[in-house]
Amino acid sequence: MKKYYLVLLLLACLANAYSQEATKTDEVVFQAGEQITYKLKYGIFTAAEAIIKTENSTQKFDGKPALRIHAVANTAGTFNLLFKVRNQYQTFINPNTLLPYYYSEERKEGGYKHNDKVIFDRDKNIITANSGTYPFTGNVFDFLSAYYFARNVDISGLKINDKLDLRYFLEDGVHTLTITYLGKEKVKCGLGTFNCLKFNPTIIPGRIFRKNSKLYLWITDDKNRIPVKAHVELVVGSLVMDLTQASGLKYALNPVKK
Repeated sequence: MKKYYLVLLLLACLANAYSQEATKTDEVVFQAGEQITYKLKYGIFTAAEAIIKTENSTQKFDGKPALRIHAVANTAGTFNLLFKVRNQYQTFINPNTLLPYYYSEERKEGGYKHNDKVIFDRDKNIITANSGTYPFTGNVFDFLSAYYFARNVDISGLKINDKLDLRYFLEDGVHTLTITYLGKEKVKCGLGTFNCLKFNPTIIPGRIFRKNSKLYLWITDDKNRIPVKAHVELVVGSLVMDLTQASGLKYALNPVKK
């Protein structure tokens, strides 16, 4: 189950239709002060909790203001004995373009430790990380900034089975995530029942996922565009990501009334 929380957070992203590079809407749908909490469940057990906060940063990049997004992911209960995780991630983004300036992570996963610092130089189109330097073109994100940029993508023209692409840097290179739009559904989470957009992100089979494993992701069909639930099949069992808390939102959540 190593890195399962990071995988789900990373997959909680959208992009533009027809596999074109994503472009954002004019209005940013989130604001400083927002806090979102997810619980990850393995069967009936709570395996982990992830908290994501957005705040204005006093730190500037090239003299420009920045928003700081900070995420903490920790295992819970018995899972601390099976595979203890204590991870922190942060990204500093341009509040207008939502592109990242700087990203860092501190991961402690069982006996494994990994730290990384990533600088996005958009004048030279170079990413500098602990593992080296990497050229890039167009919009490339870390997984946290991707999550927030994706909430601002215009998806009004999506049709069922349209495929979306999002490029992100992780550890040692730039990768592409492909997501298929599957339509609309009502989905229940810890904060109620919501009208949602349903997506199917691609999965790479391996030690965690079976060859035919599926991952489904539900995003609120409103101005917030918050992922409220994800379900992924594992080699043994499945994991569910569930939205349990949301505060400081720019727009009020709009659960379906019974």
